[in-house]
Amino acid sequence: MRLSTRIGIAVGLTVPLLVLASGWLLLRLVAQDLHREEDRRLRERAAAVLPDARALLRATAAGRSQAADTRERRLYSAALDVGIRVVGPSATFTGGPQPAASAALPARAAAPVTVRQAGHSWRALSVPVEIARTHGTLWVFQADTADRTQLRLVRRRVAMTALLAAPLSGLLAWGVATGATGPLRRLGRRTAGLDPRTSTTRLHHEHTGVTEVDDLADTLGTVLARYDEQAARTGEALETARSFSAAASHELRTPLMSMGTNLDILTGHPDLPEPDRTEVLGDLRNEHARLLGLLVMLRDLGRGDLVEAEAFRTVDVAESADAAVAEAGRRDPHARITLRAEPGLTVHGWEPGLRLLLDNLLANVLAHGRDARGDASVAVGVWGSDTEVVITVDDRGPGVPPEARERIFERFLRGPESAGSGLGLTLVAQQAALHRGSVTVGDGPDGVGARFEVRLPRVGGELPDRRDWLIGAAGANRSQSSHKVGS
Repeated sequence: MRLSTRIGIAVGLTVPLLVLASGWLLLRLVAQDLHREEDRRLRERAAAVLPDARALLRATAAGRSQAADTRERRLYSAALDVGIRVVGPSATFTGGPQPAASAALPARAAAPVTVRQAGHSWRALSVPVEIARTHGTLWVFQADTADRTQLRLVRRRVAMTALLAAPLSGLLAWGVATGATGPLRRLGRRTAGLDPRTSTTRLHHEHTGVTEVDDLADTLGTVLARYDEQAARTGEALETARSFSAAASHELRTPLMSMGTNLDILTGHPDLPEPDRTEVLGDLRNEHARLLGLLVMLRDLGRGDLVEAEAFRTVDVAESADAAVAEAGRRDPHARITLRAEPGLTVHGWEPGLRLLLDNLLANVLAHGRDARGDASVAVGVWGSDTEVVITVDDRGPGVPPEARERIFERFLRGPESAGSGLGLTLVAQQAALHRGSVTVGDGPDGVGARFEVRLPRVGGELPDRRDWLIGAAGANRSQSSHKVGS
């Protein structure tokens, strides 16, 4: 049912009820006013005729009939247009308009009451009449004007008005509601053809001045924008999943084929000499470790591409660096790793992502930053300012040639002798970009080795619009066919 029809029916039912209620209240108030005026007049007439009523009863009790007749005429004259009934011990005197003698009267009516008989109503008031050696009652009557024909006519007209008000008010409300809901209907027609699954056309709404319609249009626009955002994120997630599958199959093919060849050698030559057998098993273990590391790196890249802003919290960078240095020391007990960190340096970031950044930086320098004797000496520094936190990782290795410093963060770039996945520094670059920061590599502080420097803003902003490091399009000139050179 249309809104305008609902409004018309509701008004068509409500207005007659209001008319009836108002008419009933009006009649009650008018009747009360009439009763109040009648009662005042009754009391005045009762006070005026009371002396004559007392004299009448006194003459009657004394047996003076002529005096009683005179008093009776005087009583009726003083009563004017009200009815009089004087009830004595031995006689009753009546005069003027009043109920018949058969009408039941209360034993006493110190306050005016209504007496009904044969379709007529009267206001009645009783006053006790006290005289020597006897007593009686004076009744004063007046026709009840609150129940007269005029009021009954008003009641009928109120009822007729209510009956007429039902259709008229309903039609009027329907017409007004139809006009008022016009902007809503137009908004409905504009939005009915919108299908966010098949079209990029979106709602264009010009403000109508109707607050509810404009608010609804703004809400619809917000909902469609959120749909577009979620659809884009879903598309990115699907693309990430496809890229994960393609990248995994491409990168896993060579180690799997190598492992298959080694397994064929072991099964086809059961009498293989022990030195050769040991070498084949070593190759198998290395390829297995490489496969496991590659899968872990791909999973971490996918997590970084799909993380949401709700996961970001205040992170103490010095504590994260301390934990990463301790973990690296457990993995390589012979390495010399030092940490100098200013306490209390925090950023708005994703704590697991910052740990990935630190862990992979340390893993890279421990793998490629050893000196000529094969020793690893790494210095980690954490310092900052009011606006940013800087992380530096220095090694004593051969360094990174200037021409390779941009390319070492690309996906699957490995040096000829590298046994890694080629994704460690890609993860570092991904997390730096995710936190609206940067990562660079240059010469060590004294010209020896390499220095990796990460700069992170202390106050985080919105996440990057595109996060497709796993797909391979997040950075410029990223090639999957190159090999990462050692630092």
